[in-house]
Parts: sequence; structure tokens; C-alpha cells
Amino acid sequence: MTEISFSGRAYAKLLLHAVKYPHCAINGLLLGKQVASELQVVDAVPLFHICLHVSPMAEVALTLVEQVAASQGLMIVGYYLANENINDTSIDKPAHRGISEKIAENFSNAIVAVIDNKDMTLGMLNNPLRISQYSEGKWKTKEKSSVSYEKEDTLFQAMYVLIKMEDYRNLVDFDNHLDDISLDWQNKEMNKLVERTLTNTAKK
Repeated sequence: MTEISFSGRAYAKLLLHAVKYPHCAINGLLLGKQVASELQVVDAVPLFHICLHVSPMAEVALTLVEQVAASQGLMIVGYYLANENINDTSIDKPAHRGISEKIAENFSNAIVAVIDNKDMTLGMLNNPLRISQYSEGKWKTKEKSSVSYEKEDTLFQAMYVLIKMEDYRNLVDFDNHLDDISLDWQNKEMNKLVERTLTNTAKK
């Protein structure tokens, strides 16, 4: 039985964040809800790509995201990251550990999604996400069979379209928002674009 499910929107946005800043470490939050035994991840909120260690900004971001999530009947259920080094899939850096453990304090089934940079290509053949879940005070790797993805059969095709059309350029993270507060960190237009692309790809 599937224990964790990702919406196409959440999956696409966190990968597009990494594609937009291939030379940087990036991080973000996962929003979702627990439904019976299944953790449903429905959205992703890109956080930072410049300095992942700025704790005051992280605190502000967490508070804002928590408020918006609650208004939508969701909560912060996880954390995602990509490290700067192409071979690094660890979650042990202080910035990652600080935020992920804070999330786990508030949600006992919290997850961490690590993007394996080696699998990030235009025509992805392998899913680059490595999922761990908090259990008994530790982050434990989840079996791939226990994680499912919306429109999984056409998800890579949709990602190909989004990356090829360079739609990642329109993704806004909190660093972008802090530079220009007119930029929408909730990515409402990006959400619509991702949903359209997922739907159109599934129809073909």
C-alpha cells in the first residue's frame, strides 16, 4: 500500500527550483495532509538558493507558509533540498538539519526529499527524488515502492516540456521575493502552468 503520494504540482515545482539554480544548493517546503495511512504531498514552496543558513529569514518564511497552508487546509509536512555538489545527497548540513527537524517537531510523519543531481537531465530516465521519513528520532530511507506520483506515466514527459520551454525561469522562491516583493512566492501563475502542462501531456 502506498504510504506517500506526490501531486504533479509538488513534484514539478521542486525539480524546477533545482533546474533554475543548477549551480546552487536549494531548499523548500512540502505542503500536504495525512489521510488515513497515506501522506499526501500536494504542493511545494521554494525557499532559498543564495544563503540557506539565514535563520531569521527561514523563520519568517516558515511562519508565512504555515499560515497560508492552514488557510488551505494543509500543513508543512516536509522539506526538500538539492546540494551544490553533484554527488552530495546528504541532509546533514546545519541549514538542512535545522529546518527539517523543526518540521518534524510539529509533524511526526515528516519527510525529506533529496534531489539527486546526477539524475537531473532534460530527458530524465530516472526519478531523481530520494525520500526519507522521520521515525523513532531518525530519518529513514523510504522504499521507492511506497512512494507514488500523480500522472506517473506521463510525469517525465511533462517535466521535459517545462524544462525545454524554460518555464523554470518564472518560478519564484523566497530569495527572489525578498529582492522584489512584487514577485509572488506562492507561484499562483506557475501552479496554473504546471497543471496545464500535466493535463495536456496526459491527453497525448
